[in-house]
Amino acid sequence: MRITGGIWASRKVFGPPPGWPLRPTPDALREQAFSVLAGELSDAVFLDLFAGTGVVSLEALSRGAARAILVEPHPQALALLRRNLELLKVEPHRVLVVPKPAEEAVSWLAARGEKVNILWADPPFARFAQHLPAVAAVGERGILVAGGLLVLEHPPKASWELPGFSPLRALRGAVLLRFLGKGGGQAEPQGPASSGW
Repeated sequence: MRITGGIWASRKVFGPPPGWPLRPTPDALREQAFSVLAGELSDAVFLDLFAGTGVVSLEALSRGAARAILVEPHPQALALLRRNLELLKVEPHRVLVVPKPAEEAVSWLAARGEKVNILWADPPFARFAQHLPAVAAVGERGILVAGGLLVLEHPPKASWELPGFSPLRALRGAVLLRFLGKGGGQAEPQGPASSGW
């Protein structure tokens, strides 16, 4: 895996060994997603709710985010995430690592009064539906600011809804990346990827 843009562009980071259940977002799809997010990243606080290797948060920091919050409860993934932070010598004040399950982490972040501009959610696909309440709670509990963005990675044929979020755009690959804005309405899978917001 590599960082695709920004100050660490082309730097390789550690990916999961063969046989691990982690499924990192493919480099090409991540690069497309961050091209879409380019205008939103400067000085943003970025929440990576299912951080895995941490590569998505590293991409955000590389491209101008002020701070990233990485939620990852699994010890092996957490060790890999910390290894990647050390590899790129990320300053400690720019990251907050939360070693809790997503549902617990959301409550903990809300109690701390944390506010984020962008939420990236890539739940384990085997338990995708079980994790959606944690994603929704980031909006419901005021962690994601008004006008904030959600990027949701999901299986192409998954059915889901997230009240309080409105669909903006989609990117298609082996998985789907759906961009949603915090606002009224219900977000459900839409048609093909649009050409803009």
